[in-house]
Amino acid sequence: MNRRLFSIMFVFLLASTSFALAQDAQKPRPVPPSDVLGPQLIAWSQLQQPQPMQQAEPSPSQTQPDPSPATQTLTGTIVKDAGHYLLKVAGSSTAYELDDQVRASHYEGKQVKVAGVLDAKGNSFHIINIELIS
Repeated sequence: MNRRLFSIMFVFLLASTSFALAQDAQKPRPVPPSDVLGPQLIAWSQLQQPQPMQQAEPSPSQTQPDPSPATQTLTGTIVKDAGHYLLKVAGSSTAYELDDQVRASHYEGKQVKVAGVLDAKGNSFHIINIELIS
């Protein structure tokens, strides 16, 4: 009788364990956040050996130098003309409108040295640094 009771209990235990495992397998697994490294980095199937996923190729802007214009340093006087601050270049009749009007306003009528970049049209100057010439 003990043997029969043991067999029944063993079968019951196996059946309940299988049922519990089947229930666990049906539960949706949480998806890890995209910034977590782990199994998503390895592409594999039953027919292949695990292999790392291919890395994205760098964009052209990361592989080539920036073709932006070179920085220039100009000296001259900050003047106001028609409500806009301009840099009148010393020794020339050339004047460039300055992109930072607030910053330029602090130097109105003064001799300055301005480091910056001339725009593509050649009529505006992007200020990187501006300093008073003493």
